[in-house]
Formats: sequence, C-alpha cells, structure tokens
Amino acid sequence: MEGLGRVFNVVAQASGIHIPLKDAAGITFVCFEDDGSQIITLKESIDGQSEQNLAKITKLYKGPGVGGTWTKVTQAASHTFDLTDDTTNDTVVLYVGADMLSAGYNCVELTNDGGNPVIAIVHDLLVQRAPENLARSVV
Repeated sequence: MEGLGRVFNVVAQASGIHIPLKDAAGITFVCFEDDGSQIITLKESIDGQSEQNLAKITKLYKGPGVGGTWTKVTQAASHTFDLTDDTTNDTVVLYVGADMLSAGYNCVELTNDGGNPVIAIVHDLLVQRAPENLARSVV
C-alpha cells in the first residue's frame, strides 16, 4: 500500500483552513514565502468554530526553499513565528501533535501572511484507507 492513506493525508492549500486531527496523531505544516516576509499564526478550533490562538510554537525548522540544511529554531511558547528578517531561509516546517490541542478542541489552523503557500501533511493516521476513500481533510 502506498503512503497516501496509510501513513499520511495532504492538504495542498492549507493556509487559513481548519484541519481536523480527530483521526491522526499530528500534522506537519510546510510554509513557503516568496516576498521577503513571513509571519505564521497557529490557531485551534472545535469543528471549525470557537477559534482561539494556540500558543504551542516552541520549536520549528527553517531552511532554503530550494534545498539545503535545516536549522532548528526554539522560542518561548507563542502562537506566531516571524521569519521576516531572514534572507537565507524562506521555508518553515512546524509539527503540531493532536495532544497539543486544548481539551475539547479537535482542529488546527495555520495561516501564512500574504497568502504564501502552506502544505499540511496529516500523519500517523488512526484509520488507514485507500487514497480514494480518505476522509475529508478539512472542516
């Protein structure tokens, strides 16, 4: 069996989209910027409603979009990350575990300012399916 549906699901245009983690252990966001500034904001919700900031960004990785070495970044817990002043690294990778959400919350949303691309990889699926039978990945 291939990876899609067994190990992961993908939301290719994920910026500002509520993505449920009910049936997955976590999600990895890949964010790219092409305009020299990048601020990402992380939120959680209950089925896309009752949205609130999720101040869980403490570790992420940044690197050049064309490949190269990833640099680990740590910060005090926050719901935002700013890559505006970094001229070398234009890609950010951030993991959010389902266990990081507040009690009762089941969706996560990452917004990349300026409409820059965000790809969400929902992984460690609790129920494995053929790709054509995957559950809907957004609320």
